Amino acid sequence: MRDSLITPTVDFTREGVQHGFLSLPHSSDASAWGAIRIPLTVVRRGHGPTVLLTGGNHGDEYEGPVALSKLAGSLQAEQVTGCVIIIPFLNYPAFKAGRRTSPIDAGNLNRLFPGNPAGTVTEKIADYVERYLLPMADFVLDIHSGGKTLDFLPFAAIHLPDDPRQQAACEAAMLAFGAPYAMKILELDSVGMLDTAAESLGKVFVSTELGGGGSSTAASVAIADRGVRRFLMHAGVCGGRPGPLPPSVLLEMPGAACYTTCEADGLLEMTRDLGQAVKQGDVIARVHDGTRTGGAVQAYRAGLDGVLAARHFPGLVKSGDTIAVVACEVPQGIGPRLNPVK
Repeated sequence: MRDSLITPTVDFTREGVQHGFLSLPHSSDASAWGAIRIPLTVVRRGHGPTVLLTGGNHGDEYEGPVALSKLAGSLQAEQVTGCVIIIPFLNYPAFKAGRRTSPIDAGNLNRLFPGNPAGTVTEKIADYVERYLLPMADFVLDIHSGGKTLDFLPFAAIHLPDDPRQQAACEAAMLAFGAPYAMKILELDSVGMLDTAAESLGKVFVSTELGGGGSSTAASVAIADRGVRRFLMHAGVCGGRPGPLPPSVLLEMPGAACYTTCEADGLLEMTRDLGQAVKQGDVIARVHDGTRTGGAVQAYRAGLDGVLAARHFPGLVKSGDTIAVVACEVPQGIGPRLNPVK
């Protein structure tokens, strides 16, 4: 496989604080010999773990970019034992456009791993992360929220690696993040995700969903700020111990019944709010005919008992959209796969 065309302007082995770029040549109408320059910060001192922190995997999700920009401007080398790599805007073209996907190639970075060094712009970014950044890292935190189309309860999340030791390490890191909720997540489609790439390399990987609606709030950014610091302490790259917090409410998504999918275009009426308890069969949303008055109203019901963990954000909905996600609460110490790690 050919080498990546992306070149870093920092030296990942050099001690101290470096602010620079991942530079990807890109010829366009606006700049014939131009480059896409993805900002990053590397903080290294001594020997210890390497932590990779990413935001902006999707360009319309802002808790990660805000929290990691703040961290990049404040973290000092004397606070670190090991290395912290901070990339607040991983899919930089998407971030600059305020879009989930890249305006250059319509690439959804979080569905294109392992990428391709000879492919599109977004495939080249995925390839660099997969072949150059992930191998350096021991711990990976990828901060997400719902973007313009979804809204979530604030949770840290893991998948279920096959290796029970890796799973236990991921669970411990998820709980150390300290979000109000902690989710064992079932993706509709996990092919091509950064999550899958990191997990397949044996890394301790945690993701988040911290809100949505294409913006951030004071509360959601505070969760990200605190969670990133706690993650670094848990990894052993920053000193101190995470302070006490109320324990995260443990949630899981045990199957496809968690998802409620829209069957027709229309006007969305949510009948439950995020965090509310629901019973199987409860009406959680209605979709009204947006083309005439007196038209049909379609009721959508919960497929299982649980809490409303995610919802479609815009007021209009289309056939195929996920209207809502119901997750099941897991009592502390109960459940075969998601137990608090002490």
